[in-house]
Amino acid sequence: MPGRGRAEASPVVVSVGGSVLLTGEDDAPYLGRLAELLSRLGRAGPLVVTTGGGRTAREYIRLGAALGLTSVEQDELAIDVTRLHARLLAGRIGLPTASHPPTSVREAVEALRHASPVVLGGTEPGHTTDAVAALIAVRVRAARVVNATDVDGLYDADPGRHPEARRLEHVGWPELLQLLHRASSGEPGQNFPFDRLGAELLARAAIPLAIVAGRDLPNLEKAIAGAAFHGTTIGPEAR
Repeated sequence: MPGRGRAEASPVVVSVGGSVLLTGEDDAPYLGRLAELLSRLGRAGPLVVTTGGGRTAREYIRLGAALGLTSVEQDELAIDVTRLHARLLAGRIGLPTASHPPTSVREAVEALRHASPVVLGGTEPGHTTDAVAALIAVRVRAARVVNATDVDGLYDADPGRHPEARRLEHVGWPELLQLLHRASSGEPGQNFPFDRLGAELLARAAIPLAIVAGRDLPNLEKAIAGAAFHGTTIGPEAR
């Protein structure tokens, strides 16, 4: 990893949901501000960012299923979408971030030795970009993973359906894993707080996970930096 200060810092991995990247409202200004934030934080310490596919990926999955494509082929379509999102963000960040993002966990880990931030999309069928973020976090012994999503944390019920739902500030891994096992079946294109495989990987490695609203950039910066933030912390306290 370039730079003495960066070599001494523990990496942070950020999973930016597709639902945050492309909403149809002020996407270009948001992506520009996000790129500036990630560029600045990437200069301060080693940073890896994965980009999700969101509704665009789910639409391709829906069309693929209607056309009789296999679940693997549907996943491959979604991966292509996530990589387009990664290219948008990486292109705006500019050097030293590669404009053609890594396509595997191994490539991302190797790229972090030479540049920060590293931006990438999906890698292989069966792995969401949340899972990719978790795999990279384990490989680089990350200090934390930050999940930038379209809600401001984890709730005890769906806040869209239940106005009285309560945001949870801290949740243990067993509680989150139980929730994810109930909510997700592993089918392509599902939308849930964090990927089940990714959560299991982080739980085993005891790497904290923060869930924050991805469009609240000042708050996102706090979560990435390890400062107090508005959202939910899963697992041990972020260090």
